[in-house]
Amino acid sequence: MTTPRTVPVVETGRYSPISDVATERTIIGRVSSIDVLRGIVVILMAIDHVRVYSGVPAGGPDPGLFFTRWITNFVAPVFVFLAGTGAYFYGVKAGDKRDLARFLVTRGLLLVLLELTLIRVSWTFNFDYGTYLLAGVIWVIGWSLVALAALSFLPTKAVGAFGLAVIFLHNLLPGGGSEHWAVKLLYSGGGVQLGANGPTLAVLYVLIPWVGVMAAGYAFGTLYEMEPARRRTLLLRIGGAAVLLFVALRFADVYGDGNRWRSANGQGAWPATRAFLNTSKYPASLLFLLMTLGPAILLLPALERAKNSVTRVLEIFGRVPMFYYLLHIPLIHALACVVSLVRTGSVSPWLFANHPLWPPEQPVGYRWSLALLYMVWVVTIALLYPACRWYSRMKTERPKRWMKYI
Repeated sequence: MTTPRTVPVVETGRYSPISDVATERTIIGRVSSIDVLRGIVVILMAIDHVRVYSGVPAGGPDPGLFFTRWITNFVAPVFVFLAGTGAYFYGVKAGDKRDLARFLVTRGLLLVLLELTLIRVSWTFNFDYGTYLLAGVIWVIGWSLVALAALSFLPTKAVGAFGLAVIFLHNLLPGGGSEHWAVKLLYSGGGVQLGANGPTLAVLYVLIPWVGVMAAGYAFGTLYEMEPARRRTLLLRIGGAAVLLFVALRFADVYGDGNRWRSANGQGAWPATRAFLNTSKYPASLLFLLMTLGPAILLLPALERAKNSVTRVLEIFGRVPMFYYLLHIPLIHALACVVSLVRTGSVSPWLFANHPLWPPEQPVGYRWSLALLYMVWVVTIALLYPACRWYSRMKTERPKRWMKYI
């Protein structure tokens, strides 16, 4: 007689036998701690996107400005990493590499299409496709899913090794300098002209190193087939090692990031601290990824044990991240129009420019205070919660096939 395999019940730390005894496949359900972590980062994401329309700069010497931007640095790495983990869970459930690959390619291309259409209009509230297209985080998640479809046919350890190699070694590549469109799409970013008279694709998120982050997240999913105590130990070790490596490499200031910090020594504690934490996001450096993914992984064991009203709210947001993403940009943009109307009596034309990358200089006196920025952020989250709760319930109680893509 075949002995059924077991999987951890993350919420309680107990084990339960799977029902699929015939195939002996391990079935992984939803992992609440991962949903909560994802919920945290999508809520933080809204801070930066409110900032886009507030006219507040992306960081600066003032601590309030700096940390308003810095705290949102955790969003993209965790978002992409957990997309890989979710892909692994889907593959385990499907039990067929071909089914997984088809899903990843289909969903990936859908995300790219959404980035170039619906999301682009949400950012700009204009249809000036002749001059501006955006390759943002959803773009790179989409193409990374397509790449992962091919990688998924390899052993999971090989996928993880590939991901780590990209993360740790990509800073050896020469940065910038090339105007070739392929180099810009893969690594350096910038504007890519589409045809002689076509629009410019503003490449913010490049494939390297994000495809490596997703591949590492895919292999990370294997930890959730382990006994809970062992998994929590490994999470603490992996997260702690990433944080310590970040501190060591950053202190040495010789590899892993193009932004050197030691020149700020002697200028005072705050300038040195700010320089130390100011790692490169575009393209994401090794130190940027260690600085953000390490603490996120360290947080997961605590989130496995945390069960309260706050984590339940966060979990709802984390269960529907793409639905949240598609709603939150047009909502924030609309709220910015309302703020402009209240403050000045009219909606500023600046709000219909090519955000978030290429808007013109903001009107004199337009910039919001940080207090107003955070007030609009709170309103945004409050307005999104009922819709996300409804969609989460729909996915659970009346799931449709298309819902797995959004």
